[in-house]
Amino acid sequence: MRPRLAAVQARIQGRTLAGLLSLPDPVLRRLAGPPVVVDGQTLDPGTQLVLRLQRLLREPAAEQHPVAEGREILAAQSLTVGGRHPVGAVLDTVLAGLPTRVYVPRALLASASRPTLLFLHGGGFIYGGGHATHDAPCRFLAERAGVQVVAVDYRLAPEAPFPAAYDDSVAAYRELLSDARSHCVDVDRLAVGGDSAGGNLATGVALAAAREGLPLALQLLVYPMTDCTASSVSRRTFGEGFFLTTAFMDLATESYVPSADLLRDPRLSPLFAEIPDGLAPAHVVTAGFDPLRDEGEAYASRLEEAGVAVDSRREPGLIHGFLNWVGLPGQARDAVGRIADRLGAALH
Repeated sequence: MRPRLAAVQARIQGRTLAGLLSLPDPVLRRLAGPPVVVDGQTLDPGTQLVLRLQRLLREPAAEQHPVAEGREILAAQSLTVGGRHPVGAVLDTVLAGLPTRVYVPRALLASASRPTLLFLHGGGFIYGGGHATHDAPCRFLAERAGVQVVAVDYRLAPEAPFPAAYDDSVAAYRELLSDARSHCVDVDRLAVGGDSAGGNLATGVALAAAREGLPLALQLLVYPMTDCTASSVSRRTFGEGFFLTTAFMDLATESYVPSADLLRDPRLSPLFAEIPDGLAPAHVVTAGFDPLRDEGEAYASRLEEAGVAVDSRREPGLIHGFLNWVGLPGQARDAVGRIADRLGAALH
């Protein structure tokens, strides 16, 4: 399907989904089916309905296709759930040699020194990009939090395996600092954040910053991958039926990690990292029905034990990927609103 036609179709599907999720709660529950309860948590009915429709429509799963096709599938899905979000300005540039998109909220258009979030997208290190999959949440975060968002498209596997994404992320952070004036960055109000694989990379940037004594005000970690050994209970409990699958995670590991002896490398699995002094405060958000739930919460606990200021929250009814659902009414968008508010409070 041609890209323009695919985008139009995704927008139409998104409006249809938004209409369904706006129905009264009793109707939404009937459409979604009987409540799904696991670990004492009840799956959000709106999320349950979307998952049910995906199964009924036999929507393709990215991991079941060649990587290039999988990237197109995830881009289309992100467009469907992302919606439209006006923002003050969107600028395409290059940071550390990497394609980068800058989102400036309306409130900061006239400012030459802006609170800034360096955003690293999720996608298992093999999919995604600020342009393709995370344009909507970046727009939402910028306007709602009142911060500049700098979204970097790091190199992807399998073309560029570990540690390429890690190296790119750290290099982008260093360049933001070294050339802060031209990027309109207030270095005293600079955060790093990301979701899933991007949350993993954000931990790496934060750890590197602390080791080098460089400024960082916050690390924003949304359902981060922190343990590549895949040993948590939630990986087994939620590995099927809740969007992020075991097959997806296995493909990501096989594509990104060249050798099994790297699985505990702290640049890849920050749960095994030494926690340096001066590490930036962390806001860690997990989802109740997410295979990565336990390792994200384990990392939050690890930071707390090391004396790092941590604000941790679980969204019990949600699934992996909810950050992208800002175009749909319901619990997911409300959760992203809370993330944006926490980001704004930390940087203002």
